[in-house]
Amino acid sequence: MKTRSIFLLLPLVLLISGNIFAAEVPYLTGRITDNAQLLSPAVNRSLSESLQAHEKRTGNQIAVLTLPTLDGESIEDYAVRVFESWKLGQKGKDNGILIVVVPGDRRMRIEVGYGLEGTLTDAMAGRIIQTSMAPKFKNGDFNGGIADGARAVMNVLEGGKIPETVVNTEAGKNSGFFQMEGPELSIRERILLGAFIFGIIGLFTTIGIMTPGFGWFLYLFLIPFWAVFPIVVLGSGAAFYCFIAYLIGFPATKLFIRKTDWYQKAQNDLRTKGRASIGGLSVSSGSSGTSWSSGGSGFSGGGGSSGGGGASGSW
Repeated sequence: MKTRSIFLLLPLVLLISGNIFAAEVPYLTGRITDNAQLLSPAVNRSLSESLQAHEKRTGNQIAVLTLPTLDGESIEDYAVRVFESWKLGQKGKDNGILIVVVPGDRRMRIEVGYGLEGTLTDAMAGRIIQTSMAPKFKNGDFNGGIADGARAVMNVLEGGKIPETVVNTEAGKNSGFFQMEGPELSIRERILLGAFIFGIIGLFTTIGIMTPGFGWFLYLFLIPFWAVFPIVVLGSGAAFYCFIAYLIGFPATKLFIRKTDWYQKAQNDLRTKGRASIGGLSVSSGSSGTSWSSGGSGFSGGGGSSGGGGASGSW
C-alpha cells in the first residue's frame, strides 16, 4: 500500500519541484521589461515609443524581456510560459510578439503569436536573430542588438524586408571555427545529448579500433553516424571538424596500435584459434564474421538511429 502511495505522489512531487526550480515569470509592467539592465534609459524610452506607435498602427503587441539567466531552463519553454502569462496580442487575433534576451546563457528568442506566424515566419525570425541581433551581442552592444531586432520585427510586420546587406555580412561571420549554429538547446541539453550520442558511437569506434580485421568494416559503417549525429550537439561547423578528425584519427590510431604486442597476439589468436581476448572482452571469428562477448553476460547489441533539428538563437 505504501509503495502504491509513493508512485501516486511521485508525479505531484516532480511537478512541484519543476515549478520551484523554473525561472520566475516577471510582472508585465510595460512594453520593455529590462530585468538584466541591458538597455540605457534613452534606448529604453525610444524603443518603447516605437513599439507603442507600431501597436497603434497595426494592433500588433510586441514586448521585450531581458533577464540575467534561466538557471538551466530551455528558453523555448520559458518564452511560452511568459507569453501565456502576459497574454500578448488581441484576443481572437493572437497578434503578439515576445523578444527574450538572456545574456548569462547567451540565448535569445523571438516568440510569435499564432495570428502572426504567416507574416513573421520561423525562418524570418531566425534571420532577424542571426543578422540584426547576434552580431551586435557578440560585440557587447545590447542596446543596438535589441533595438535593431525589435525594429526589424516591426518592419517585417508592416510589409518590409530584412536588410540584405546585414544578411550578407553575417553570412561571412557564421563560417567561423566551431560556430554553434545547431539546434536551440541549452547547455544542459547539449551535455546530456552529447553523452548519449558520443557514448554510443564512441563505444563502437573503440571496438573498431581494437578489433583486428573486422574493425575496418566498423570504420566504414560508422562514417554516416559521425557525419550526422554530432550536428545535433555541436552544430554543423564543429561537427564538420569532428567528422574529419574521425576519418583521419580512426585509421591513424589503428595503424599505430597494430604494432603493439597485444594487438599482434590477438590477430594471431584469431587466425590460429578463432578466438582472442582483448581488454577483457572475448572476440571470435568465423564464417559469419567477428563477434564480441563479455564472458557470459548475455548482452547482445542491435542497431538504431537518431536525428534532430532546429534553429539557433545564441551568440
